[in-house]
Amino acid sequence: MPSVRDRPIVCYVTNGQGFPGADREHLVSDHIRRALTGGVDWIQIREKDICSAQLLALARESAKTASAISSASRILVNDRLDVALAAGVAGVHLGGESIPTEPTVHWCRARVAPKGFLVGVSCHSLQEVRTAESDGADYVFFGPVFDTPSKRVFGSPQGIDRLSDVCRSVSLPVIAIGGVNGANAVDCIRAGAKGIAAIRLFQDGNDAAAIMEFVSAIHALR
Repeated sequence: MPSVRDRPIVCYVTNGQGFPGADREHLVSDHIRRALTGGVDWIQIREKDICSAQLLALARESAKTASAISSASRILVNDRLDVALAAGVAGVHLGGESIPTEPTVHWCRARVAPKGFLVGVSCHSLQEVRTAESDGADYVFFGPVFDTPSKRVFGSPQGIDRLSDVCRSVSLPVIAIGGVNGANAVDCIRAGAKGIAAIRLFQDGNDAAAIMEFVSAIHALR
């Protein structure tokens, strides 16, 4: 299994739908650069409604940006294994409508994925997390931990106690997502999460200095 860092992981999940207009890809790229400059560990490019060529270009540009800023940063592409491999990024993140985890992991390990390529899975219950673990996933996103508009389709918030139960029940890294912000991120790490992932935390006005302050505080929690 590819290694996942010992210190807590901070992940920015992009959402270009919040940037309407012709400059969308440019604005997403700017936010990715700002997050990486602020020390964010992972960027999950989650742009479901742009064409394959645009997604590939964005992933390649983001990988170059990450390489220039920090050799430790990782770019992940949501859902599209083909784009992730073509762009040469660090991994693919699978959702409920993505290709199944087990054959994806098997194919990546046995055939074309580079060493260290990550396969992550979004989960919304302990059973889903256990299934992802048995299927060979390298990490999971679990949530929504707190209320957030983008995750209400997945039901009521899971809460810190449920997050803690999940983290204790499996050995693979669990990343908390859903309504995570500067006030509650520490609670997620103390509950056993390996890291946190968020959209609005990194997309709603925080500059690189503010992001760096937040990331440094999370990284200090070992």
